[in-house]
Amino acid sequence: MTVTIYDVAREANVSMATVSRVVNGNPNVKPTTRKKVLATIERLGYRPNAVARGLASKKTTTVGAIIPDISSIFFAELARGIEDIATMYKYNIILSNSDQNKDKELQLINTMLEKQVDGIIFMGGNISEEHVHEFSSASVPVVLAATLDDSDTIPSVNIDYEAAGYEATKYLIDKGNKKVAFISGKEEYTINDLKYKGYLRALEESSITPTDDFIVRGEYTYESGINAVNKFMSLNDKPTAIFAASDQIALGAIHGAQDLGYKVPKDIEVFGFDNTKLAYMVRPTLSTVVQPMYDIGAVAMRLLTKYMNKEEVEEKKVVLPHRLIERNSTK
Repeated sequence: MTVTIYDVAREANVSMATVSRVVNGNPNVKPTTRKKVLATIERLGYRPNAVARGLASKKTTTVGAIIPDISSIFFAELARGIEDIATMYKYNIILSNSDQNKDKELQLINTMLEKQVDGIIFMGGNISEEHVHEFSSASVPVVLAATLDDSDTIPSVNIDYEAAGYEATKYLIDKGNKKVAFISGKEEYTINDLKYKGYLRALEESSITPTDDFIVRGEYTYESGINAVNKFMSLNDKPTAIFAASDQIALGAIHGAQDLGYKVPKDIEVFGFDNTKLAYMVRPTLSTVVQPMYDIGAVAMRLLTKYMNKEEVEEKKVVLPHRLIERNSTK
């Protein structure tokens, strides 16, 4: 049978209030009494009931994290950042995969709220009006991580995606490439649109007219990179460089080009985005935008703790620094 706080109090010959104070680390307990209660807890194998404690304190010390795909290296690093800071502040994490499915995302938000979480960290692709409504009407704080909200109302942690897209494209142009192609992720995603705007700004600044044939929209997948390169290399006027909206797309582009007999970077240069572990596992190693995934997760969790603990928040829209890293997929 489950050992209760009443059993511990009876065996230790103290009140239940005293046992509660010992369990919760309250200093107002005599050392001898604390030692006796702890010994009784050890002997009986008592474990505090988190649900009951949550009802009493109106806190469950649990945070819900909704992630598109935990198997993705990108989101796995974000999740690790969340977990490390949650542990530091003594919060537990309930992690759920949304598969970037809107209906599932909305369902998971409500499921988390039903589980009485103290806060939610959300990572997704496109934040709709329904998402904003659910977040705004929630009884607990919500923070977005590596996710943008067009309504500009939900606290978030990101990088400057437009600037990063601009800098990556400009880097390729400055290397002498006048024919730079772009492989994007999902068109409807705000972050993807910002990367594309950065790409266009760099072309315009260098007086290069965008070419529809050099722009391919797909998914944030390896297969999208392969398919895009097959299209590019079938053109009479081929691009000399590719800016890919993610490292996975960039890897597909590199392997797709190699499968067609082209050499990277001799025949075509490839620049990625994210700096996941894949970037230095591929050959040639991948030049890419360094997006600090772990830091985004860690800062998002810290921001959430501030809201949960009613601390002062100076900036609800946090923009972390990014940088470019040169490897062997560019000259």
